[in-house]
Amino acid sequence: MFGKRDARKPLAKIDTLIGVGTIIEGDIRFSGGLRIDGTVKGNVEAADGAAASTLILSEQARVEGNVAVAYLVNNGTVVGQVSVAECLEMQSRAKIVGDVEYSLIEMHQGAVVEGRLVHGANKLVELKLAASN
Repeated sequence: MFGKRDARKPLAKIDTLIGVGTIIEGDIRFSGGLRIDGTVKGNVEAADGAAASTLILSEQARVEGNVAVAYLVNNGTVVGQVSVAECLEMQSRAKIVGDVEYSLIEMHQGAVVEGRLVHGANKLVELKLAASN
């Protein structure tokens, strides 16, 4: 309870929300936490030095572009390359169409990747089954 924060878990704070029905055309650079419930037609990436950046994609979310963040919790759709420096959690309705580079990955039953899974260079491989929580 009072110990260190689990480095595999994203930060809980959301600084920015892109709501359902919102369509953004263009790249997004952010720091902190970003939740997308709408559509982004462009790249989504953490600003320089944002090692604790967290991107959450809801079931309604769609990103048509590349994603580069520290933590990604995905339950939506990404059409593009995905690069996650720390931890990628793919929930049951998650879909990625493109190659995925990750350090740590958790995939729930039903999640889909149409591309290659590439473990980040020189990092320890750790796969965790969602059912083993």
